Amino acid sequence: MPEASGIVTYQRLKELVRQGGVVSNLPIEDSQYQPASLDVRLGRIAYRIRSSFVPGNRAVEDVLQDLRMYTLDLETNGILEKNQVYLVPLMESLDLPAHIRVRSNPKSTTGRLDMLTRVISDANYRFDEIQAGYSGNLYLEIVPNSFTVRVKPGISLNQLRFIQGNCLIADQELRALYAQEPLLYDAENRSIPLERACVQQGLLMSVDLQGEKNRGIIGYKAKKNSDIVDLARVGYYDAADFWEPIYRQKKDQLILEPEEFHLLCSQEKVRIPPDYAAEMVAYDIGAGEFRVHYAGFFDPGFGYGTAGEIPGTHAVLEVRSHEVPYRVSHGQPFCKIQYAANIEPPQILYGAGIKSNYQEQTLSLSKQFKPPL
Repeated sequence: MPEASGIVTYQRLKELVRQGGVVSNLPIEDSQYQPASLDVRLGRIAYRIRSSFVPGNRAVEDVLQDLRMYTLDLETNGILEKNQVYLVPLMESLDLPAHIRVRSNPKSTTGRLDMLTRVISDANYRFDEIQAGYSGNLYLEIVPNSFTVRVKPGISLNQLRFIQGNCLIADQELRALYAQEPLLYDAENRSIPLERACVQQGLLMSVDLQGEKNRGIIGYKAKKNSDIVDLARVGYYDAADFWEPIYRQKKDQLILEPEEFHLLCSQEKVRIPPDYAAEMVAYDIGAGEFRVHYAGFFDPGFGYGTAGEIPGTHAVLEVRSHEVPYRVSHGQPFCKIQYAANIEPPQILYGAGIKSNYQEQTLSLSKQFKPPL
């Protein structure tokens, strides 16, 4: 009998671990299990390497011999310098069944700190995608782009989503789901009618450059040459030491300067019902020379609650322009949400009884920073 298609959710993730599909020398902790993903942890050793790479048809350790510059013990010296490339073996390894593949994405906090993190596996020409049946170690490439950071062994920067078959929701099915229960709401908690929603290989979302719900602040820009950010500290740093607030501009437009990192906010609020998981992906590479959102996974229950009581949650957009200044306007399409069916609803939902930091968020910084006054 063929396996059902869908995202492997919380209770099935636990069963997969029990069966040896995910292996670790240290027990996998309950806090690593998310509704539709598994957090993976940094090991003790980091390698400073000369460049990023994919191993192709080779083992990662073989390529590492060519690129390794020096070794760091993250327990005693876990400082990762800005704009340098590091490779960290993860505590978890995989022994996947033949019908399960994996995608990886940074956690929300990782993306909001402008850290480029990508999972690398043996004999693979791609980042963040691991073929069905893979058996081997996992490594995390880390490039802190805006801030020098301090990390420790056991901290989670990325998460894995386990997938059976083709479970992406086609546009026709997405429209039917939207007609059954709205997936987008406006800032006044009113559902956006289906005829006003743009369904185009996913659900398009636009950028808010008015900031009416945030005292006229439409975003934040990372300062250069800031102090170290210790990822273990929560609510510790003054935002003003690391970020410049961006206020509403004339004509509700904003020019993104090359290689500046911005946090912006979506105009709409999005919901992920329990039967689905989602991922934010680039809207269209032809629509502008900028990258949006390092952290792409949205768990079941995000912006939804346990029984649909939450009228959506804004998405925070991590934005970096490349090569040339680029003007964006209020309401401009910025990204899209692709929905995928779960094999079954998870027994826990985002924000319901687990430590979910960004349920019902507006424009917000990562959890290491004190809320702006």
